[in-house]
Amino acid sequence: MNRMLYLSEILIQHHELQTFEELVELVKQKAQSGERFFRMDVRPSFPDTPENWEDRLEAAFY
Repeated sequence: MNRMLYLSEILIQHHELQTFEELVELVKQKAQSGERFFRMDVRPSFPDTPENWEDRLEAAFY
């Protein structure tokens, strides 16, 4: 897979996500399943989204 994975797509496709931590786990799963490129094109709107959300998601993906 050489297609870009967008954070907005994950959020649209997974309405069941309730917390930022659930999102982190899903991003890890996506990376392990072979996704190679990840773009954070929106800020997650979870109540527990930390200030360093970009760093956290990048670390989860890579």
